[in-house]
Amino acid sequence: MNEENPQSNAPTPAPPPVPQVAAKPAPSNPANAVMGPDKIDRRTFISWTGIAWVSFAAATGGALSIVLRFLFPNVLFEPPTSFKAGFPADYEVGIVDERWKEKFGVWMIKTAEGIYALSTTCTHLGCTPNWLSNENKFKCPCHGSGFYKTGINFEGPAPRPLERYRISLAEDGQILIDKSKKFQQEKGEWNNPESFLSCV
Repeated sequence: MNEENPQSNAPTPAPPPVPQVAAKPAPSNPANAVMGPDKIDRRTFISWTGIAWVSFAAATGGALSIVLRFLFPNVLFEPPTSFKAGFPADYEVGIVDERWKEKFGVWMIKTAEGIYALSTTCTHLGCTPNWLSNENKFKCPCHGSGFYKTGINFEGPAPRPLERYRISLAEDGQILIDKSKKFQQEKGEWNNPESFLSCV
């Protein structure tokens, strides 16, 4: 006898529902994100590669500046201590020639006996006197020291006469002034033949 299973006709129960879990959004990774041209994040901009290139450029620039520093040493450019002042015939007797006053700090004075180069530095505090042709004297504007055409002091606080520079003739016949050698009257150095150029 074929017996039927009474449960075979019964409907199969539905499986229990699986609880729906909301999917978590994938974590955003700036390295994988596609960014527009105006959105650059800080980590991308300041990367280790960028820091390395900046450091390399700074080190290279520093080394180059040191090399350039040795190519251009510190030199104090001063006017030369000696210069040619033209020919003796270019100067008039009895006239204080001021053509070298500004550039070299020298007055040229020609007398009947010779030519001498007088310093334009006052022996008081180093100011530059002016030649007053109407009064026939040098007058310092700072403290009133006065000097004769010869350079001898006669008024004001200047303690001694103006100094003379070494003067000679160069091979081409021009007057050569050497400011590295000075002659002081109070020491008897104006008698030195190098302190004046004889025209006799």
